[in-house]
Amino acid sequence: MDRRKIITSAFSNLCTDQRIEKVCKTLHDNGYQIELIGNDWNGAEKMSRPYPFTRIHLISKSLKTAYFEFNWKLYRELKKKADHSTILHANDLDALLPNYLIAKKLNIPLVFDSHEIFSEMPAIQGKMSQKLWRYVEKKIIPDIKCMITASSGYADWFRNKYAIDPVVIQNSPKKLDFNQQIPENNPKIILYQGAINPFRGIDKAILAMKHLDNVIFKIAGDGPLKKEYENLVLKENLQHKVEFLGKLLPEDLRKVTLTADCGMSIEENAGESYYYSLPNKVLDCIQARVPVILSNLPELQRIKRQFDIGEIIKDHHPENIAQSIRVVLDKGRKAYQAELENAADIFCWENEEVKLLRVFEKASSSRGFKPKA
Repeated sequence: MDRRKIITSAFSNLCTDQRIEKVCKTLHDNGYQIELIGNDWNGAEKMSRPYPFTRIHLISKSLKTAYFEFNWKLYRELKKKADHSTILHANDLDALLPNYLIAKKLNIPLVFDSHEIFSEMPAIQGKMSQKLWRYVEKKIIPDIKCMITASSGYADWFRNKYAIDPVVIQNSPKKLDFNQQIPENNPKIILYQGAINPFRGIDKAILAMKHLDNVIFKIAGDGPLKKEYENLVLKENLQHKVEFLGKLLPEDLRKVTLTADCGMSIEENAGESYYYSLPNKVLDCIQARVPVILSNLPELQRIKRQFDIGEIIKDHHPENIAQSIRVVLDKGRKAYQAELENAADIFCWENEEVKLLRVFEKASSSRGFKPKA
């Protein structure tokens, strides 16, 4: 059977977005005709995909105006490229409006993938832009028939708020058949991977290094607070214990993760989007069979209850973060291997893509919107 065309779009430069890459590859491998649209807001690094992709050029100097520019230009792109055999696939609220308008205009299916609760992100809390995104969310989401999201906490939030029932598709990596020798690192390697944004606990983790010996804290990623945290390292004279690796390609990041003694996901409760999140870094560490320091948030508690894959911090005081790290390092990475192995069988993309294909099969045979009451 010939599969339908899918146009996937996101406010992203696409290069390091692992969720979009996995979703598109699964759909492409299963016979769908994929076209991917992003933008060059954070650069346009060279990349190769087995399906066509474009990155809309943005001239805006601020993120606020970039959102407006992208949505207008995305609408024009979708208007040119979509037809009655197309399924539209919008990633996050900042790409939803033009997809919704074109889907309505052509009466074609729309799949909405909410990677987070965009309207409750810390960066927009209390700002006029939050009111705008909440308005878009309130007007569009109740009308959507096919929605997926990245955690069960997110799904419950959308269900309670908008009476919609999203399918949970976690951002798990592909299953890794782990047969590698666990390194005997000296000093021990503690790894943070991801965006260097507020409320990720990175500054507290840096200060925790003052309470640990024979360790190096590697920070893989980039973001608006990188310079501030580099200055914090200098101020606290921790240059010998903290290393910034910069933003890495996914394949390079996976190699770094495999070398770590302890991963870290200590997001703070900075609003509902963070509170209900299941960070990619946790699932990446599970597949790399690396134990993780976790914050005391619902999705992380849930995983810890299922599998003993690391330690939950008491709070975000640097001494208590250091204490949890010390527990993991004293036990050693090998002590967690059996539980990590069991978790890796559950939290893998091979399990998630089965649900993804069901969503798009449903979209293929339906219209995109709920009938009016």
